Order: sequence, then structure tokens, then C-alpha cells
Amino acid sequence: MNITICDDERRFDITAANRIVGQIMSKPDSVIGLSTGRTTHAMHNIVGKLYAEMQFDVSAVTFFGLDEVVGVEPTYAGACCAMLHDELIDALALDDRQLLMLPTKSADFAHDCRSFKERLRLRGGIDLLILGLGENGHLGFNQPGTPFGQEAWVTCMDPQLECRIRRETATPDDVWLGGVTLGLKDIMHARHIVLVAKGAHKAAIVDRMLNGDVSIDCPASILQLHPHCEFLLDKDAATLVDALK
Repeated sequence: MNITICDDERRFDITAANRIVGQIMSKPDSVIGLSTGRTTHAMHNIVGKLYAEMQFDVSAVTFFGLDEVVGVEPTYAGACCAMLHDELIDALALDDRQLLMLPTKSADFAHDCRSFKERLRLRGGIDLLILGLGENGHLGFNQPGTPFGQEAWVTCMDPQLECRIRRETATPDDVWLGGVTLGLKDIMHARHIVLVAKGAHKAAIVDRMLNGDVSIDCPASILQLHPHCEFLLDKDAATLVDALK
């Protein structure tokens, strides 16, 4: 397995940002998938700062979001689309066609999932996918128990996340909130993956992901089988890792 361990959080963020910039510079028309959350926020900001300094060509790149919150307005600050614009897309001055997102609301999510995958296919498929790691091993909204053959779909979200979003958006209890996400099968079709995890609170699940059995009980364990996946960790997240197991 390809495991990279960074000495501190700052080096981790810079290294992750460099993976994105390097992909763009080596293949300007790359299709790059992004995840949102506490792990990826700083790396996205660094990519924007590097662009301001270096002015590398981003005119042909396509970014897309791995997943999206369902049932909220797209302008909600916690929606993945809004977060990606705030953290990276606006800093690169990309136009609307260069960011592909699953919708927050739809009359036919099954159709939208198929359409999303087709748009990715028509642009050449996924060159690089940056994945965050949930504390229970989830990838996107693919929670434990998700079949490895699952394609893009709408599913439930973590109860704690749902509670926070309801509070922040004043969404009534009778309005369903969920998540729409690329499935584990779609994720495994990416040409290159960088799984990013930092912080001591991720140490246990990182160890299980890397050294445990490949099982739907830990969706991220499927990445053991990907031929071109880098596991990028900071020192705190890697405290239980024994790459020689």
C-alpha cells in the first residue's frame, strides 16, 4: 500500500494541495473529485493561494463534488456546493461548467445520479479523487453496510449531522434530509485516489481501514484493493498504523 505520513498538520495540508495542483499541471483537462469537511478545508485554500502565486492553467479542468446534502437550499453554507465555491472554486475564477455537482433537491434523484455519472464519463472519467474518511469508515454518504457494488444514490445521513443541519437551516422534522453521493463502485473506478485523514480522532478508523478485513462494515476498507490509492495521513492519524502488518 502507498502510505504517506506527514509530520504535522501544515505539511499534511500542503502535501494534499500539491496532489491537486500537480494533477492539473500534468493534465490540464483533468477531472478531479473533491470532498468537503474539516479535513479538506485548508488544502483547498492552499490550492487557491498557489494559483494566485503561480497562475497555472485551469481553463480546461473539471472539478466535481463527491456528494451533496439533500433537502436544503443550495445556498446553505453547509451545502457541499457552497463550501467548494467558498474554499476553492471562486479563488480559481472557474465558470459554472467547470464544477459538476449533484443537486440538493430534485423530483427524480435516480435520473440525476445517472446524468451526473454520464457527464463525468463524457469528460473522460475521474482522473483524481480526493476522499475524506468518516470516523465510522464512511466515504461520502456511503455508510457502513453499503454494498461495494453500490452506484450513485440517495441515502440517509449520520444522525448527528442531520441534527446539526436541521438546527442551522430551521428544517422541520417532517422534511426528510439525506445525502446523495457517488457509490463505492463509482469511487473505485477513479484512476487515482488520495484518501486524506488527519487528527488523533481518526487513528482507530485509519488502522481498521488499512489493516482490517475488507468489509462493508468499514466502507473505506475497499480502498485496500484499489491499484492507485495513496493514503495521506498526518502523524496523529497514523499513530496506530503498522504498514508492515
